[in-house]
Order: sequence, then structure tokens, then C-alpha cells
Amino acid sequence: MSVASCWQDLRGVAFAQRWVDADGVATRVLEAGDRSAPALVFIHGTGGHAEAYTRNLGPHAAHFHTYSIDMVGHGFSDKPEGSYGFLDYVEHLRAFLDAEGIERVSISGESMGAGIGAWFALTYPERVDRLCLNTGAALYLAPEVIERFSRLSLDAVRNATRESVRKRLEFLVHDPSQVTDDLVETRLAIYRQPEFGKIMPAILSRHTDPVTQRTNVITEEQWRTLKAPTLVLWTTHDPTAPVEAGEQVAEWIPESRFVVMEDCGHWPQFEDAETFNRHHLDFLLGR
Repeated sequence: MSVASCWQDLRGVAFAQRWVDADGVATRVLEAGDRSAPALVFIHGTGGHAEAYTRNLGPHAAHFHTYSIDMVGHGFSDKPEGSYGFLDYVEHLRAFLDAEGIERVSISGESMGAGIGAWFALTYPERVDRLCLNTGAALYLAPEVIERFSRLSLDAVRNATRESVRKRLEFLVHDPSQVTDDLVETRLAIYRQPEFGKIMPAILSRHTDPVTQRTNVITEEQWRTLKAPTLVLWTTHDPTAPVEAGEQVAEWIPESRFVVMEDCGHWPQFEDAETFNRHHLDFLLGR
């Protein structure tokens, strides 16, 4: 079992943890970088949290005022009752940016976070500099993917043990050894929050119910109207959709770059941070 810690990822990084009032939602954020630099926000996936980006915060803080946030209902942010559709997350992100006084931002989202970022760019195009879709693009998912993902997620929340949480985290990576003990303990603490257990079925229902899932999906016509320069980053072992799905989305977006990372699963930013950071910064810095 791994004994690595996120504190090793952040060693030498000047960062802060704090909570921001986003229209009444106490929103947890990990933050690094000069406040005068261009803003960059990392957004985790379903059931995730800010620690998804501990291996990316420092390298990006050298160029950007960098945030990794717990979205509403997730991590250690507030968990109000609500519908938890992608447009609800968009409004939470908008409220967070307003509270921080950020007019324009680059957004990098993983899985559900990619869908949130894309919907934000469609809803508030004037506020987005660049966009990264990391192993997610507000797509329809195959029934067997939804079934496995939902089963692992609900078991990890309703029966929150180290074993059940580890299995849920192993869904995210190609190499299970990347699931560190420290990461398991962090997510276990999140999943054992009583309010998280109450809200998780509502979060998952937006992915599992065919009717509500349609409200999350972005159509080809909508993708073709996206104005922000976009990096679509996929992996050879993503458990939710094949490389061809990401490639198709990239073809629809007028100004896009498509990158495939080898030997990674659903969390390339964590599993192979060095390669991810290189591709990601090349795109964000226009290289």
C-alpha cells in the first residue's frame, strides 16, 4: 500500500486553503500563484474534490493565479438540497468568480468538471479565456459505464470504508498503485460527512436518469458555437468513453487542440502529472 501524501505534491508550493462565500455557498478552495496573474480554475469530477489537482497546483501557479475548488455539494463545500444539474454548477462557478472579482478565467475540468467548464463557456462566453476538457465532455455515457460508476459511488458513500473508497478511486486510474493512502483518507473523511450521504443520490441522478441526463448533454450544434480555444485531452484507458469520443468533440469545436495521453485512466492530471502539466501549460500559454 502506498504511503505517499498530497503534502509531498505541495512541498515547496506556497498555497492557501480557504472558504469563499459564493451566493451563500461556503466554497472550499486550494489556491496558489500571484493574484495579479491571469486566473485559472481546476474543477473535479462527480464525487471529487480539490485534491484531484495537488500535483498540478504548483506548476500552474508559476504562470496563473490558480484555484482548485470543491464544487457545491462536493468535498468540504456546502451541500444544500438542489437539482445538481450542470447548469446549477455553472451558476455556482459564476458566483465563485464574482465573489473573487474575476471577470475572465481559464477553466480546466476533469470528467463532470469538463462538462461544467463547457457549459460555462457556452453560457458566459465573454468570461472564458481558454478551456480544457479532460476525459469528459458532457456526453451520453454507455449504460454499463453508468451502472458501474453509480454502484461504486453509492457503495463508497453508503458503506464508507477504506476498502469501498479505494475501489471507487481505483476506477479513476489505470495503475491502482497511484491511489495513495492519503488520498483514500481524504475522500473517506468527505464521504463520511452525513450531509454528503444525503446529497449523493441527487448528484448521481443527473447522470443515471435518462430524462435528466439529456439536460446535461451538449449537442454537436452547441459544440460548433463554442468560442473559447479548447484543449480536448483524452487517455488510452479512460473508463467512461473511448478516445474516438473525445476526438469527435474536438472536431466539432472550431478552435481546438486534441491530445491523447498514454497509459492513463480518468485522472491523467494525477496519474501522469508531468506529461499532463506539459501539454496543459503548452496550450494555456499558447505554445
